[in-house]
Amino acid sequence: MHMQLWQSIPFACIILPLGSAAVTSIMKPRLARIWATSIISIVTVLSAVVTVLYMNGAEPYTYMMGHYPAPWGNEIRVGMLETVTALVFSLTMLLSLLGGMKKLDEHLPRQNQSLYCVVLLLMTAALMAQVYTNDIFTGYVFLEIMTLAACALIAVRKRGRTLVAAAKYMIMNLIGSGLFLLGIIFLYDISGHLLMENIGDAVAHIAATGEYRQPLIVVVALITIGLSIKSALFPFHTWVPDAYGYSTPTSQAVLSSLVSKGYIFLLIKIMYRVIGLNVIVKTGITDVLFAFALVGMVMGSLSAIRQNDIRRMVAFSSVAQIGYIYMGIGLGTDAGMMAAMFHLFSHTLCKSMLFLAAGGLADASGNSKHFRDLRGAGYRSPIAGVAFTIGALSMVGFPFLGGFVAKFNFALAAMDAGSIRALLVLIVLAVSTALNTVYFLRTVITLYRKPLETAHYPAEKGQRGLLFNVSLVCFSAANVLLGVFSQIIVNAIVKGLSTFG
Repeated sequence: MHMQLWQSIPFACIILPLGSAAVTSIMKPRLARIWATSIISIVTVLSAVVTVLYMNGAEPYTYMMGHYPAPWGNEIRVGMLETVTALVFSLTMLLSLLGGMKKLDEHLPRQNQSLYCVVLLLMTAALMAQVYTNDIFTGYVFLEIMTLAACALIAVRKRGRTLVAAAKYMIMNLIGSGLFLLGIIFLYDISGHLLMENIGDAVAHIAATGEYRQPLIVVVALITIGLSIKSALFPFHTWVPDAYGYSTPTSQAVLSSLVSKGYIFLLIKIMYRVIGLNVIVKTGITDVLFAFALVGMVMGSLSAIRQNDIRRMVAFSSVAQIGYIYMGIGLGTDAGMMAAMFHLFSHTLCKSMLFLAAGGLADASGNSKHFRDLRGAGYRSPIAGVAFTIGALSMVGFPFLGGFVAKFNFALAAMDAGSIRALLVLIVLAVSTALNTVYFLRTVITLYRKPLETAHYPAEKGQRGLLFNVSLVCFSAANVLLGVFSQIIVNAIVKGLSTFG
């Protein structure tokens, strides 16, 4: 088969940030920032180009790396779902970097800023590799790169709290990585392959003949639990509030919206391409995920209500939102997976914006994150106030925003899944939405209340600069577009999932 030039774009999206990370480490801080921003911008533009080609009917293909064909060589596979995901991830990465740029000088010593850019480029490369790779072991290697990069993003502000948060993150994530690696080893043992499609054929044969039934269940359990721990599914979420709450604004935006989503995307890919959704459902692991997800949706929201620090509140709301995604996966149907993928996009674009906006509002309130000091912050930092409001309304499920469409899709998927599950999903969706409304609207109302008589805030402190405002405006536009043009995205996900196996 003759390859066309555009078909090597996904490979370029992985290799560009990976190769340029090495160069960035020896650059001066200012040049490193410009360089990192440029590379991530290029990756975003390239992802957009491939997405447009797929929207216009391009066919999925596999791209051979080097000279060795399957089953010995390494491959990347490109299809509709991969390209849309890569575009959402790279765009979020770019806007998160721009939004937090102004605060880097304040939070990091100058000599560390180049290394910070190196870590962001490695994170971008790892995300792209997890989206595109067709080799399960390559997925594991980049999963580890992402874990180490995420740990560096947390620990980069060398304060007591961030170092404790980084240690917690590392412990939980290494347990998850270990389980995932064990799962891959057992899978290699029973299938003899590392390329996803080849394992898929072997597993289909194993499932049909009924041999190795127990080992296969063990493999599914290890891989699923490993990735659930890494993506902070309740009750493995204990590292989330500190890791998200105390890091730099860019780190918060990247960690909350991208890192856990990279792991979840890899899990969905393994479920479809490696093991097969029907085999997964037969093992019963989806029921376990479903149960944990429902509890997480409620517990995350209850924890968020109890916070009086805006960043920790947004962090705990992430626990609830990850619960939503796993609830869709736990339904074990194509409709459930579609709803989970849509919510993955909607949450990725929304959570970064919420963290960046929360930081801007805190800056305008004498650098305090407590709700009592945030009164009137929506007037002092108007763009951050509007962006936070849009994000909050999307999370609550306001019509014309991404979050509303996501919740609607979950309800539809539940109806398809059968009686008892439909009832459970609808009840928990209603409860969780009511709790979301309590803490998000309380926050929005606080932002527009009259400040306390005794409070005085210096006006210039609230200025985060042009890039911060541009990134929030772009995020707000993306959230609205996702809600208004949701059908295009839904169709893309459905088409992508149909060719995903």
